[in-house]
Amino acid sequence: MSDWSQAKRPIPVPDQWTQPFWDSAKREALKLQRCQDCGHFQHPPYPTCVNCMSIDMKFEPVGGAGHIYAYTIMYHDGDKRFAGAIPYASIIVELDDAPGALMAGNLLDAPYTEAKVGRRVEMIFERLNDDITLPQFRLADTDPTE
Repeated sequence: MSDWSQAKRPIPVPDQWTQPFWDSAKREALKLQRCQDCGHFQHPPYPTCVNCMSIDMKFEPVGGAGHIYAYTIMYHDGDKRFAGAIPYASIIVELDDAPGALMAGNLLDAPYTEAKVGRRVEMIFERLNDDITLPQFRLADTDPTE
């Protein structure tokens, strides 16, 4: 398994669009931006809906269960801060409660070779400092693809 204790993760800097996302993550909850006109979920947050261009956007709670939509295995340390975790699986997850909203994260608590498109995952939260908690993913207890 990848040893994330040896990695020094960069700390995200919230802005006016992302602050509600980070505030909910700090409470170990997930809220994603949803268009109030067409119902489209999107991540990362933007000032307008990427589907219909509405400006009526709100953050709504969603669950952290989903499936791996895409992944890549990182074998090289292009960013030296991640060198201690190599090799690791960087994954894109489509959440069950927010179809179309894709979240990036890492597969934790499992060998990187377990990353497969369609595998069920669940969100966990990794506290980086007093202000930032990072949503990440681990394999779900029950995986219908096995």
